[in-house]
Amino acid sequence: MAEEQNNQANGAAQNEQQAGAQFSIQRIYVKDVSFEAPNSPTIFRKEWKPELSVDMNVNNTKLEDGVHEVVLTLTVKNVVDGETAFLCEVAQAGIFTIPADIPEQAMAHTVGAFCPTILFPYAREAVSALVTKGTFPQLNLAPINFDAVFAQHMQQQEQQAQAQQADA
Repeated sequence: MAEEQNNQANGAAQNEQQAGAQFSIQRIYVKDVSFEAPNSPTIFRKEWKPELSVDMNVNNTKLEDGVHEVVLTLTVKNVVDGETAFLCEVAQAGIFTIPADIPEQAMAHTVGAFCPTILFPYAREAVSALVTKGTFPQLNLAPINFDAVFAQHMQQQEQQAQAQQADA
């Protein structure tokens, strides 16, 4: 019985090797974090009518064949009566094993949408914790559909390429 289980395990390992490397998360970490409340304590005395802006950026770096670092940066700025209440920036990063033999478009989607989807909850929690520690009202960022953001980005790139061809 034990020998049969060993044979099955060895067969599964061989199938996995033949199929190539699989996607995996090696590490998720905070790469950079910043919180500023430049107008405190006077900002706490104002009526709280915030104007919130959220900027997002995704970068990736190939570390070696099949290994990529993806960094999701969230910059959250809150303005009250024309004064900055707080500015919070979190760069949440991850190192991912991504099969090197996947098609280019699938690789672009993986590092541009799939990996940021994994990183976002960590970045959102870090932003929320920093804002709370600054004694501002709780901030819960809405979920982001990174597949839609990626599709929009690809469409914009395609339109820019067509416009450049038309100008040439």
